[in-house]
Amino acid sequence: MEQYPKNFIEFEKQFTGDDACRDYLFQVRWPNGFQCPQCQGQEFWKTSRQLYHCENCGHQTSVTAGTIFQGTRYPLKIWFMAIWYVVSQKNGISALGLQRVLGFTRHQTAWKWLHRLRIAMVRPGRNQLSGVVEVDEAYIGGKSKGKRDRGAEGKSLVFIAAEDKGGHIGRIRLCLIPDASEKSLIPEISRTVAPGSIVHSDDWKGYVNLSSKGYQHDVIRQSADTGENLLPLVHIAISLLKRWLLGTHQGAAQKSHLEYYLDEFTFRFNRRTSRSRGKLFYRLIQQAVATDLGKARN
Repeated sequence: MEQYPKNFIEFEKQFTGDDACRDYLFQVRWPNGFQCPQCQGQEFWKTSRQLYHCENCGHQTSVTAGTIFQGTRYPLKIWFMAIWYVVSQKNGISALGLQRVLGFTRHQTAWKWLHRLRIAMVRPGRNQLSGVVEVDEAYIGGKSKGKRDRGAEGKSLVFIAAEDKGGHIGRIRLCLIPDASEKSLIPEISRTVAPGSIVHSDDWKGYVNLSSKGYQHDVIRQSADTGENLLPLVHIAISLLKRWLLGTHQGAAQKSHLEYYLDEFTFRFNRRTSRSRGKLFYRLIQQAVATDLGKARN
């Protein structure tokens, strides 16, 4: 059963210290009871060092082992406060903003925390998009010399897919791709969009063979560069992304870390209609204990 504080007052009452936070992580990580990560045994006893000793194989683990909290030197209460603040801000928060709120002396600490939380924002085994899906690409970055559009230089190329829910945007997916070739686009669509879906695109050559991959491919815009905008949903989403990067993060997202910012934007966008900040807090905690930083994208 999903249990979470509905507002900050309830948050303060529920998480009074590390013991309360640790108990909450236990319930979220093992909702059906303890399960040893080595042998899946369920019988355990707790050591004086807050470790869970498996009676079956003798393996010892903690509630934070193998999660984004592993190895932290800060109290879990501070982590919980950071997560609450991150999800409670409609447009997110920058590392500088988090540093000010939590009183960190080093900006790098706040940046690393946000980096870990962005990794956790990608739900393991998340469902593919389905139904009618618009796909396109867009360049993200500052001004650069040279060609525009698919020949642009010095910018990052972002692939975007958006579900069409009767003229409204459903879920989206964003990722970086090296170029707009078929070799880059088709595998990303196969990973992102469920087979049998209707895929709308322009007539760019990178999409030509989509029909042979199990999709109904409709070329909506006959020109890749000019003409009436007949792929409005992906363009709305990419415009909001650019505005978010410039507004919340002041355009400071480095190219080497842009993928993580795309993950955060996707997490927020796909939950934009949620009225409960507490539920978003629960979801991010849930994903945080299911995310192994050692296996995450570097």
